[in-house]
Amino acid sequence: MPAHDRMTDPQGQNDLLLYRLYRIHATAGPLVVRMCERDYGITRREWRVLSCLADVEGVLSSELAERALLDRARTSRALTRLVDKKLVRREPKPSDRREVHVFLTDEGRRVYCEVLPRIAAIQRELLAPFSVEQREQLSELMDLLLAQARALNTEGGLLPPLEDAGDDV
Repeated sequence: MPAHDRMTDPQGQNDLLLYRLYRIHATAGPLVVRMCERDYGITRREWRVLSCLADVEGVLSSELAERALLDRARTSRALTRLVDKKLVRREPKPSDRREVHVFLTDEGRRVYCEVLPRIAAIQRELLAPFSVEQREQLSELMDLLLAQARALNTEGGLLPPLEDAGDDV
C-alpha cells in the first residue's frame, strides 16, 4: 500500500505547504533580523527595500514597492527611514516632480555589500545538510512553485467548491 502523500492530501496544519514554508521562515528569519537590527540599525523591511534597490537603482518608488512585494505606504515609510539613515536618496524627476527615483547612497551601498554576504552565509548554513544536487533541485522546485503561484493568482485562484451542507446547517 503506498504511503500517504501529505503534499497533495494534507491532513492537518503541519502538512500544509505554505505553513511549512512559513515555519522555515519564522525559524531562520530571526537570525537575519537580529543581525540587521543589531549591527546595522535597519529593520527586515528596510533591508528588503535596500536589497531590491541594489538590484535596480533609479527606479520609481512605486516600482520598488512591486519588486519588494510591499504596498506603497510601507515602502514609502521604509524609504523615509532609509533616507533619514542616509542609506538612500530620493530624486524627483525634473519634468514631473510627482515621480521620484530612488538611489542608494555610498553608505547604503556599503551596508548592502556588508549585509548580503552575511545573509548568504546564513543561507549556506541552512542548506548545509543538502548535497549540491539537492540544492539545485530545491532551487528548481522553488522556481516551479513560484511560477505556479503566479499562474494561480493570474487565474484568480482556484478555490475548491464548498461541500453542500444540505439542511443540517
